[in-house]
Amino acid sequence: MNIEQARFNMIEQQIRPWNVLDSDVLDLLLVVKREDFVPAAHKALAFVDTEIPLGSGEAMFTPKIEARILQEVQLKKHENVLEIGAGSGYMAALLAHKARHVTTIEINPALKELAQANLARAGLSNVTVELGDGAQGWNAGAPFDVIVISGALEALPEAFLKQIKVGGRIAAIIGQAPVMTAQVITRVSETAYDTVKVFETNVKLLSDSVKHSRFTF
Repeated sequence: MNIEQARFNMIEQQIRPWNVLDSDVLDLLLVVKREDFVPAAHKALAFVDTEIPLGSGEAMFTPKIEARILQEVQLKKHENVLEIGAGSGYMAALLAHKARHVTTIEINPALKELAQANLARAGLSNVTVELGDGAQGWNAGAPFDVIVISGALEALPEAFLKQIKVGGRIAAIIGQAPVMTAQVITRVSETAYDTVKVFETNVKLLSDSVKHSRFTF
């Protein structure tokens, strides 16, 4: 397989047609090597429009969903990010290139180790991988500028709304199979939030996602 050709095809045939037109995001997909974050058994799928298994029932988002979320949160270099669900570390790596610091939370010890190893190998020093349950957010380091939830939730727990700065954005996929909606929720004041529905999809629920303390838009 010609890896660079496969990467180019992924960007041109999957990602750009999905309204990912931000040149910084597209360029970053050339810089952060997705194949380095894919389990060895699935390397051949690194650039395919499919969820790649990570073990324990977990999976990576498809490339187009990763890229679209990255574009929609409009990260800036001075911002601090919380990611819920480290997975293989790939999304954290993308975020880290655009942010000041990323804290990524992983409930599965094996995946936490995988993400940490992948990020270290990629030379990224501005990512902290924490082992824990992030289904109610993460108080250490809060409030954050951006929160990215790398897994679906039936509803957004209210805890996340308190952990975002005014002007900050939460990227979350909300709903139940087969129709879920990716949303960007912006905190516009101490008490007000603005929600933009970005696209419909169907992804795996976040591990042990909470069934209570919901906030409905």
